Amino acid sequence: MDDNKVDMFIMSKGKYFKDYHLEVIRDSLRKMDDSRRVLLQSLNFHDPVLILIISILVGYLGIDRFMVGDIGLGILKLITLGGLGIWTVIDWFLIMGITRNRNFKKIMPYL
Repeated sequence: MDDNKVDMFIMSKGKYFKDYHLEVIRDSLRKMDDSRRVLLQSLNFHDPVLILIISILVGYLGIDRFMVGDIGLGILKLITLGGLGIWTVIDWFLIMGITRNRNFKKIMPYL
């Protein structure tokens, strides 16, 4: 894939990943042929800001954890009402990083 297409992908999808993930993605994209690029464009990633907003509004119900794929933790958070609020507040600081890590795990098989 040429550098312009790589830069366009990084610019359009950059908010979904951590900075050090972007370097790995950039290097892998440069080595990739254009036929596989279509697969990457079709992947849906969770927006970390949207997940944070959901966590702030209804995080005590575990919806944020369900959305990032932590089903077991989502059920536990739902049953305990967010660990009586303590776990909910902690997740406000962690959920964006968790979301970006999950997005990176989602893209890795295609790189």
